[in-house]
Amino acid sequence: MIKKGIILAGGMGTRMSPLTKAVNKQLLPIYDKPLIFYPLSILMLAKIKDILIIVNKGQLDQYKKIIPNGKNLGINITYKEQPSPKGLPDAFILGEKFIGKSNVALILGDNFFYGQNLTEKLLNCTKLTSGAKVLLHKVTKPELYGVAKVDAKNRIKDIKEKPKKFLSDLAITGLYFFDNKVVKYAKNLKPSKRGEIEIVDLLNKYKKTNNLYADFIGRGGAWLDTGSIDDYYKTIAFVQAIENRQGFKIACIEEIALNNEWIETNEDIELQKEYWKINNFDQMPKFNCRIGCNFLKSNLNLLK
Repeated sequence: MIKKGIILAGGMGTRMSPLTKAVNKQLLPIYDKPLIFYPLSILMLAKIKDILIIVNKGQLDQYKKIIPNGKNLGINITYKEQPSPKGLPDAFILGEKFIGKSNVALILGDNFFYGQNLTEKLLNCTKLTSGAKVLLHKVTKPELYGVAKVDAKNRIKDIKEKPKKFLSDLAITGLYFFDNKVVKYAKNLKPSKRGEIEIVDLLNKYKKTNNLYADFIGRGGAWLDTGSIDDYYKTIAFVQAIENRQGFKIACIEEIALNNEWIETNEDIELQKEYWKINNFDQMPKFNCRIGCNFLKSNLNLLK
């Protein structure tokens, strides 16, 4: 099972300059909330409560003003500064102490995911006990992305970065699930010609042992990379259209925490107090000993 997650929110954001000269890209607004809320919400939907956010050196205070420690969401958020960009797998080297002996998920801080059955897919991915799994999405221009070819059992058989010759139309998104070997594998990677360790090389470590699998966002779902100005504004327009037409919020982290029963409303607390009063307890026990609020709302006869 995967109970820990990393958000890689580093990078210089050069394709979005000059917007990113004064503020980190992941703190820019996507319609009505900061970009960082979107990857955070994905980990929360996956029921991951222990989260490390990796940020650029010197930008830690900016993040802590928006997301201090996660206590208001019933989760635990810690931070780590990345002195300089060294490639995506560097997240596992920087996060070695955080990961410990656990399996871990990694999501890129500038990626946006949306889909009706997305939560179900995320929870399925967190069941991973060994190997690695990546989330794929069908695209019309595979030559612009890293792509993967899969077999009938959803095992990844080949990976190419921006292939000139068609291999697959399934792009590798910025959401990954790994077993604990990922730290050792990341440490053994050699920098590419551009001087960074590459996520494709890390995935190939798992592919060589036939232990790299795929899941899919599927038809009707959306994956957007906000790394350029055009894609940034496309994502804003998408969120605005969905929220205004359907009347609910995307990536509302407070709502997700409430639905996961990680936090409580005042009404929930009063229900708890009433239950324990009826059962002759002088003091309401700590949260992990309480009766679920949704259960109480569905069984109000217990309060009579």
